[in-house]
Amino acid sequence: MPPTSLPSSAPIGTKRERRKEARPGELLEAALDLFVEKGFAATRVDEVAARAGVSKGTLFLYFPSKEELFKAVVRQNIAGRFAEWRDELESFDGTTSDLLRYCYQVWWERIGATKASGITKLMFSEAQNFPEITEFYQQEVILPGQALIRRIVERGVERGEFRPVPLDYIVHVVLAPMIFLMMWKHSVGACIPDSLGLRPELYIDAQIDNVLNGLLVRPAQHSAPSPSPSSPSTSAPPPRGT
Repeated sequence: MPPTSLPSSAPIGTKRERRKEARPGELLEAALDLFVEKGFAATRVDEVAARAGVSKGTLFLYFPSKEELFKAVVRQNIAGRFAEWRDELESFDGTTSDLLRYCYQVWWERIGATKASGITKLMFSEAQNFPEITEFYQQEVILPGQALIRRIVERGVERGEFRPVPLDYIVHVVLAPMIFLMMWKHSVGACIPDSLGLRPELYIDAQIDNVLNGLLVRPAQHSAPSPSPSSPSTSAPPPRGT
């Protein structure tokens, strides 16, 4: 007697369960693609649903609005990773120069070189038209990112590796090269990749060197020698009237 076969509906049901579990991720991936390609305003939720292979109604089961879908994309790709990055900072065992270099390189690998870097360009382009998502981005990406960089620089100052600097401003100095690369990558660089003859990895190396040489403790300068008594600068002025 042949072995009893499973009901035909069983594997289908299992497949459907797997498909259902995968849908949020598929929707977020499709949304990231379209937000980066078209911007926030021009992206329609029915386009996202179609690219993910589901109906618009199915999309709304997971994300009640386009704004909530965008927030989920940001959390999935950027904001949700700050806890991991903070843990890496606290457990890093090398010098702060090495830590800053590591942060630049990891940022490029995990964000800058990926589609997620297009979110920054989107925010620069459309922030003033969407104050709600701008405030969200400020709270969940910009401020945590600045706090992370600030903590790295503070670490260097506390350990005597970096000279005291105005932290509120040096944070922007450190972040500026990253922002430039993302803006270039998703504007002129998207149309003419070699427009600047720029290799991102070498650009990052140059910026790391530039930032660190500005932060590192400088050797004490030798005091200028005192001028000799016979020096014209210290001799008595000629009598008045001569």
